[in-house]
Amino acid sequence: MNTNSDVPIILDFNIEDTPRGTRKHYWLKIISDGFSNPICIPVMVMRGLKDGPVLGVTAAVHGNELNGISVIQRLFNEVEVDELSGTIVGVPVVNVPAFVRKKRRFNDGVDINHIMPGKKDGNISQVYAYRFINRLVRHIDYLLDLHTASTGRINSYYIRADMDKPDVRKMAQLQNADIIVHNPPSDGTLRGAADDMGIPAITLEVGNPSTFQKKLIRSGVDGVHNVLCDLGMVDDEIITTEKNTVLCDRSIWIYTDTGGLLTIPVDLRQIVKKGDLIASLRDIFGNKIKEYFAPEDGIVIGKSVSPVNQTGGRILHLGIIKK
Repeated sequence: MNTNSDVPIILDFNIEDTPRGTRKHYWLKIISDGFSNPICIPVMVMRGLKDGPVLGVTAAVHGNELNGISVIQRLFNEVEVDELSGTIVGVPVVNVPAFVRKKRRFNDGVDINHIMPGKKDGNISQVYAYRFINRLVRHIDYLLDLHTASTGRINSYYIRADMDKPDVRKMAQLQNADIIVHNPPSDGTLRGAADDMGIPAITLEVGNPSTFQKKLIRSGVDGVHNVLCDLGMVDDEIITTEKNTVLCDRSIWIYTDTGGLLTIPVDLRQIVKKGDLIASLRDIFGNKIKEYFAPEDGIVIGKSVSPVNQTGGRILHLGIIKK
């Protein structure tokens, strides 16, 4: 892997390596490739003059989820290190092997956001996950993990968080998101691994894959800014909006049970009632095969935008609104 010659390669992360009142970039070595060359994760550190919490902001755990990269870059351009209390640790790309291939999954085909915290003596993706957690994540106090929809789908700007935990609930509410889904982490995610380590963490779903979306990136930066304000890391005002965030008790994915060409007539953030038409399938000759209806009242969090749909394909992500 080629790395910038003026950015040091490190084997472990230590906040004390960054002097107070400075910004530093590092390449954190995680594994080696078949030529024994290091595969490194980019790390951005901004350490304030005063003591304070360590806020971690991560992106591209899936290699084609790009909006979070720009959120972190803009954040580091906008925050004044001389006015910062504590430390911001930004990881613009967690899944480097997937990022360079423009793919979602790690190079062995594994979704590393399903195997956290990995295994010390496991296979390549498990070791990668383990070393990332143990060399970097264990050093932070709070975590914001930035994602987008997957290939062929689009998302609203929504948050997954365990709303039963006060610190986590506050971070979620500060995002001014369209939707918050109550979702205790227990699924091998980075958020779940952080939670198991006692690190309050939320997942931010910031739009669509494989692109930069300026408005959503701006919303993501504002949400991180609000967390910095709430933690006392910057002396500024929390940004508020007139948006009414919808809180969901849970969410469900709705799938097809046969293949065909899929049409979804509902929009992101649309409120649907039980029994409303949400999708139809036609065969290649244009004949209608089947219609699908909302199984419960809810709000459309995300949906498929790829018409070609095989049996078991995703139709939409439905949030069940808190009553």
